[in-house]
Amino acid sequence: MSTKIAPENQTSEIGKLLEDKIYTNYPKPGDVVHGKVISVGRNEVRIDIGGLAVGLVRGPELDPQAVLAVGDEIDATVVDLDNEFGELELSLKGAGRKKTWEKIKELFTSGVVVTARILEANKGGLIVRLEGITGFLPVSQLSPENYPRVQGGEKNRILEKLKELVTRDLEVKVIDVNEEEGKFIVSEKAVWETKQESVISKYKVGDTVEGNVTAVTDFGAFIKFDANLEGLVHISEIAWQRIDHPRDVLKIGDRVRAEIINLEGSKIFLSMKKLVEDPWVNVSKKYKEGDWVKGRVLKINPFGLFVELDPDIHGLAHISELADKPVKDVNEIARIGDEFDFRIVSIEPLNHRLGLSLKKDKVEAEKK
Repeated sequence: MSTKIAPENQTSEIGKLLEDKIYTNYPKPGDVVHGKVISVGRNEVRIDIGGLAVGLVRGPELDPQAVLAVGDEIDATVVDLDNEFGELELSLKGAGRKKTWEKIKELFTSGVVVTARILEANKGGLIVRLEGITGFLPVSQLSPENYPRVQGGEKNRILEKLKELVTRDLEVKVIDVNEEEGKFIVSEKAVWETKQESVISKYKVGDTVEGNVTAVTDFGAFIKFDANLEGLVHISEIAWQRIDHPRDVLKIGDRVRAEIINLEGSKIFLSMKKLVEDPWVNVSKKYKEGDWVKGRVLKINPFGLFVELDPDIHGLAHISELADKPVKDVNEIARIGDEFDFRIVSIEPLNHRLGLSLKKDKVEAEKK
């Protein structure tokens, strides 16, 4: 059986409640309150204020930059103590918004690692949610694990790779804040770099490492070694001879050895060719200026032919050396794979250059 309170006693009962410790902390208009989102509607959000009351944020009081989900903790400003639903009327603008930006700035200043949810992707990067508002994670600030390595840098394929990260939570650091413009930038790479510092510190230039090729791009190949470290072998450091594309020599999964040639913070630069004897050191013992040698055309450019003399030594037959008469189109002289007898006209071991010619020299011409 329930007990009813007589009308004359209601005032005293309410008075006792107001004297209760819980109600002495009841918010007032203008206060900034902290709560947890309990429901998100099309144009309204309800927030539980520590079990003390439920607040409603709606219409113009919603922050257009805020992207909220049930369970989010957020600050809001009290506008009214009692709306038509008997709830607090709240605003995500004003003091509440100011406090949120103060938190973002604090994260920037402290450099602490936080978790951000990926909301959507565009060709430049990812839209993230942090402290209930949206920020930006540029492609360049992704860790090596999540960076979209796409051959040729084709933008649509990069976007496809980025979309695979949507709905994931990533550990990031806030690296830039602009409250006036309502923008902040986060970096996953900065977190990765911090984690790598202790591991990288045990390596120095000149050390040899062994690992697997994890990606092949137009400019080089990435090699993963020592659990989670990754270094770049630039195309010019893959082999002593000229190569058109790293994929001509390497493929993902290949096990290779390389030498560390530079360390820049978390960036590791490697060389594969330094572990192999430079074939150009003894090139003058094998070839002499004036010699006629057989060569195979590897590549045709408007300025001449790239020619393979042997697997290690390649040379260039400039367009001016292809015929006694001026040549307008190199393709009229040769095709890839053609073999000719070339005369060596110059050898520069230090610059890894060897000049070739299809012209007959003056002595031979006079004999004829």
